[in-house]
Amino acid sequence: MLLLCYPKCTTCQKAKKWLDEKGIAYEERDIKTENPSADELRAWHKLSGLPLKKFFNTSGNSYKNLGLKDKLPAMSEDEQIELLATDGMLVKRPLLVTDTRVLTGFREAEWSEALK
Repeated sequence: MLLLCYPKCTTCQKAKKWLDEKGIAYEERDIKTENPSADELRAWHKLSGLPLKKFFNTSGNSYKNLGLKDKLPAMSEDEQIELLATDGMLVKRPLLVTDTRVLTGFREAEWSEALK
């Protein structure tokens, strides 16, 4: 299980604490210093079954500074994935990747259900 997070993010800290308290083993990766590749994002998007927009950190400064709210609808899926791969801070976090699913953001009830 892979946990992509930003160490200074309080939501990521909550997710790590929750995983640790549950005794769930994971490999941690700093999303800022080792951002996901386009190939990883394509695979995770397919596995997740989620709309690609769910992979964007819509509340982050990078998203806002680039004006992506208005630009994303006109971009192809490939263009969006390539953009996500350029900056880990554009990616919704924490991002939890297992063999069978991908979870974006930390919602305790959703993670509890998914990790039974």
